[in-house]
Amino acid sequence: MKQRYRVFLRPWGVYYSEDLTTKKQETLKTRDKDEAYRIVAARNENEEAPAFSLHLARVYWKAGDPAGATRTWQHVMDEIPKLKQDETRHRWLTAIKDKALDSVRELVVLETQAEHFLKVLENGSVSTNIYLRRIHNFALDMNWLPWPVLPKKRWPQIKFKEKRAIKWEEHQAIVAREQNAERKAFYQLAWHLGAAQSDIAFLEAENIDWEHNVISFARKKTGSIAIMRFDEETAEILRSLPPDGPLFPYLRTARAGDRATEFHQRCVGLKIKGVTLHSYRYAWAERAKKAGYPERFAQEALGHNSKAVHRAYARRAQVELPSLGEYEKRRAMFAEGKMAEPVAQVATV
Repeated sequence: MKQRYRVFLRPWGVYYSEDLTTKKQETLKTRDKDEAYRIVAARNENEEAPAFSLHLARVYWKAGDPAGATRTWQHVMDEIPKLKQDETRHRWLTAIKDKALDSVRELVVLETQAEHFLKVLENGSVSTNIYLRRIHNFALDMNWLPWPVLPKKRWPQIKFKEKRAIKWEEHQAIVAREQNAERKAFYQLAWHLGAAQSDIAFLEAENIDWEHNVISFARKKTGSIAIMRFDEETAEILRSLPPDGPLFPYLRTARAGDRATEFHQRCVGLKIKGVTLHSYRYAWAERAKKAGYPERFAQEALGHNSKAVHRAYARRAQVELPSLGEYEKRRAMFAEGKMAEPVAQVATV
């Protein structure tokens, strides 16, 4: 059978290969004749029997990694949480229990075919798609896979359910019906601060600076510091909470999923659909936009700083944000002609 590739030597001593079909030439990056001929022989063998070449490549890969012959996807899944901490670790431990992953758990990584992953994705959810990608990429990064099981462009598109902000009327109904004082204050602060539920649940009295009406906390997800000024309405809520230690003694001990379930139960009782605790963040962002709250302040408050904003505005300073409630009132007073154009008070520390 006619060979597709041939070897030739350049005058400067480096061996090249030529594709006799396309006439394309490329360097083999070697001056060793035997090595050059082995490389080209492998290419010609791949042209004649690609399936055999693929099998041969796996054999060589296993020889270089003895554990590769028995390493399963369950082993990969077990290794990832070891590198995570706190909530991220808990999310991973929950994600790898996904029943959709059962079909590949005991499958040897090096023997995985594209159809194995496609079956998992077909039986799974959006979360399955997200975490299977991460598991796959972790195996690639650890050199446990010689090549991707599924090319990047062949992964199904991730489509999240549409999310919306909680409305003021819905929030009021939930608060009015809530009998537990701690949960009621929790939902009220979520409306005023727009912080993530875990950030609010772990607030402590020491986070409040009553002299300057400022509340500060480290975000659980990123570790960055949020510093926000609060208005009198928010102050009343904070005064109803313990003056020392944790502001939410029970809720801080509950898992994020349990807090979300409790909120969902209240929504079901009031026949409110399409909202979660995360909807308070959407509501805060929509209120900020409607009030004309500067985008850079909103980004800082929600913890979603763009690189441009960080470089141009934050730099090495931490931004103290004006209360959104105060800003809304100023805008209203300005609209009524009772004050000049409201200027947000900002301080860097």
